Amino acid sequence: MLGPEIPVLLSVLMTALTLGPAMAHLLEAPVKLFLPREQYFQVQQIYRGWAFAGVFVVGALLSTAWLATSVQGQAFWLTLAAGACLASSQLVYWVVTFPTNKATRNWTHQPPHWRELRTRWEASHALGAVLTLGALVFLLLAAPPVLAR
Repeated sequence: MLGPEIPVLLSVLMTALTLGPAMAHLLEAPVKLFLPREQYFQVQQIYRGWAFAGVFVVGALLSTAWLATSVQGQAFWLTLAAGACLASSQLVYWVVTFPTNKATRNWTHQPPHWRELRTRWEASHALGAVLTLGALVFLLLAAPPVLAR
């Protein structure tokens, strides 16, 4: 029977891979927020094809759930907190980011209230990055007691 080492590794790895694109959004936001409309819409096109990163998100959620079923005590609660961060990040995506993408047709349509949409989109990605980072921190805190068994 497999021990918790495999789900720990997978959960940390998938969450770290999820954090990569999230941090990219967060780090480029301070510059992008001040771009004029035409430039902002042009820059947004670099995200075409980023949907593949959803594989990492699903992997992080599933492996973290697997880990939660494999551990007890403090490691369980830390893993549960990580899962809550990952799930919250997805909630933000589906409630804020996705409708914004839809309203702008993935940033190919420039509605009159584009500035508001830009602010919502950038803020939702910033919050998602912070939540994903939180998930990784919780998983890293849970890992040593699990691996020491």
